[in-house]
Amino acid sequence: MQHGIHHVTAISGPAPRNLKFHVGLLGQRLVKKTVNFDDPGTYHLYYGDAGGTPGSILTFFPWEHAATGKIGSGETGETAFRVPVASLTYWTDRFAKSGVAVQPIEHRFGEPVLRFVDPDGMRLALVGVTGAEGEPGWTEGDIPADHAIRGFHGVTLLVADVAPTAAVLTDVLGFEASGTEGAVTRFLAPGATQGGVIDLKAVPGMSRGRQGAGSVHHVAFRAADDAAQAEMARKLVEHHGLPTTEQKDRQYFRSVYFREPGGTIFEIATDQPGFAVDEPQDRLGEALKLPAFLEASRSRIEAVLPALT
Repeated sequence: MQHGIHHVTAISGPAPRNLKFHVGLLGQRLVKKTVNFDDPGTYHLYYGDAGGTPGSILTFFPWEHAATGKIGSGETGETAFRVPVASLTYWTDRFAKSGVAVQPIEHRFGEPVLRFVDPDGMRLALVGVTGAEGEPGWTEGDIPADHAIRGFHGVTLLVADVAPTAAVLTDVLGFEASGTEGAVTRFLAPGATQGGVIDLKAVPGMSRGRQGAGSVHHVAFRAADDAAQAEMARKLVEHHGLPTTEQKDRQYFRSVYFREPGGTIFEIATDQPGFAVDEPQDRLGEALKLPAFLEASRSRIEAVLPALT
């Protein structure tokens, strides 16, 4: 069974600005253009690799006038992508030409890390990963294939106490403790290439974060199918006293949600059926896709959504 991150969902400001940064500058593919099923007056944009592989998908709820979030305990402190080690020089130059400020490259667990933020202040990073040069990247746009993003490296969660969150990661979500560096304990999903890293950063005494533009709404983890998801939900209740929501059909995966002990909203999402369920893979992201229960409202929904260009 493949474990690891399935997707990360964040909150942003205006959709066109978000699209310009994450597709235009970072070179990700717009894998799916749909709406927030719980708030269909708002887009739900999915960015990722060519096929929308689990472990590559960063999604956004772009609210035009979203208040800025506040980083703090119980939040995702950083979302990191993997690139070839030799590509960090290319990316440093690309960011400089685009006016995006970056922090000096640092090393974490032996890997070089280039940190930056998107226009809403979302904390992002590119991690140079040995061997990533042999993995495929999305090749459209002006970024050479050699330097393209190769999906998620992982996320850093800010927690007051590492142990309770660690117990959920290792007992339920398939991760194994890998080591500690300063205040950060690393967990790896064995066998996972994309999205196989969770760093828990201990921040005792830090005030709680507040969700808003620039913050992560939730982190989703992989389940192969409904049976695997149900087994993980069972463990959460029986071993950790953490009930999940009822299963929700998100069209491209089926999900349950819970708040992990450190405060972050976690989702368990099935790999099935995937993003090609309602449009061919070579046309992903081109049309506004709606679930069947919203099709009757398509004209009204299209009238209120902002243009993306």
